[in-house]
Amino acid sequence: MTTPGRSGVLGGRPAATTRGRLSSIAIELFTTRGFDETSVDDIAGAAGIARRTLFRYYPSKNSIPWGEFDEHLEGLRELLRASPTDDPLGVTLQDALIAFNTVPESERDEHRQRMSLLLGIPALQAHSMIMYADWRHVIAEHCAARLGVDINSHLPQTIAWLTLGTALAAYDQWLLHEDADLTELIRVGTDVLLNGVSSLTA
Repeated sequence: MTTPGRSGVLGGRPAATTRGRLSSIAIELFTTRGFDETSVDDIAGAAGIARRTLFRYYPSKNSIPWGEFDEHLEGLRELLRASPTDDPLGVTLQDALIAFNTVPESERDEHRQRMSLLLGIPALQAHSMIMYADWRHVIAEHCAARLGVDINSHLPQTIAWLTLGTALAAYDQWLLHEDADLTELIRVGTDVLLNGVSSLTA
């Protein structure tokens, strides 16, 4: 399967566009100087653009670490759409999560920096809830279509929340342990999602 996007809960691709480049510059500044200590003017200056130009690409400082989020959500949606219709729903979610979160080695360091910011900076966490809601919508949309129910009904929404939690738990462990394998963490987590807690043994 061709992977339309990558990089986890938010998704990502190499910074080939202006928005992606600006996000990469900001992540480096946030990591080296600190999020609160880095201003929008600092980012614009490092990118060689005016402050007002930066705001054409991002509505706020808090949105910059998310990069090309809308495009990456569409990548996740396409992964799910391309999944075989005869595969069980849980398998399609697991396969899509693993494919979507496969990070090339060349992008690993920046991706770790990005996720450290998104999961560790209090100022970003409230904004993250808005972004996670859009991510969950993509998951719920796929589940609702497969189950033949309304997207806002209980089951698609429950599965979407569980899937988000599974991804975030994998990233939490990945950030804590330098030698952790993100793909394996997601695989183990989604196995629990597929089989349930009752399948676990002490």
